[in-house]
Amino acid sequence: MNQICSDLTWEQNTLDTLVSSLKPDDWAAVTLCDGWTVKDEICHLAYFDYTARLSAADPASFDQHLVEIQQKIKEMADFIEVSLAKGRAMVIEQLLQWWREERRKLIEALLRLDPHDRLSWYGPPMSASSFASARLMETWAHGQDIYDVLKKKRPVSPGLKHVAHLGVTTFGWSFSNRGMIVPDTPVFVTLTAPSGNLWTWGDETAVETITGSAEEFCLVVTQRRHVDDTALVCDGRTARQWMLNAQAFAGPPDNGPPAGTFR
Repeated sequence: MNQICSDLTWEQNTLDTLVSSLKPDDWAAVTLCDGWTVKDEICHLAYFDYTARLSAADPASFDQHLVEIQQKIKEMADFIEVSLAKGRAMVIEQLLQWWREERRKLIEALLRLDPHDRLSWYGPPMSASSFASARLMETWAHGQDIYDVLKKKRPVSPGLKHVAHLGVTTFGWSFSNRGMIVPDTPVFVTLTAPSGNLWTWGDETAVETITGSAEEFCLVVTQRRHVDDTALVCDGRTARQWMLNAQAFAGPPDNGPPAGTFR
């Protein structure tokens, strides 16, 4: 757990450094994520670092939280509003302090776990290592929204491979979540890491392939870029369809920005 927690901490701290220096008008800038402001993005991360901390450190309290949420909301839009409400009511410094405290406690709780320990979440239970990877992916993706709206270049994440791995392992989910039949055609994925090394997944003899930048692959599977706004090469019908529907996170089917937004 040490490495994934170290990468997650780096991701959180780096984003904190960026937003801590923002002016009030910057916090009100509207991102491409559901019309959320920069402040909303941090509200979202703080809330789910809080509930993730409950799951990792106090499973009974998290189970009670699930019961209360199910009683309180009727659809996903209601849940989103609930998750943003606490942070929205805070001034910026209070919000940052809450986020810092919750993520610190989350990391402490995760470090006490075995990578194979199972943790409850809003969908199926996950291993502790996958749970931490999901928190890193969320931080990275929502951080991208903020870098985009501020038009700032983000530093290379040491945890990018965790995000890419989640993108690959959610192949089936990307189809089934939309009520589509999961293709049985294998796709071999070859990604170029920021270091220049190659990361691969799948059977290298597969006829269909996806090749390109690891960062661009992560942007597509987290729905921060349309595949046509990247240089990813999708060789095969299933490979192309996957990248058009890719969704590395839980929740109802969603879509990122349309083609041409970042071309």
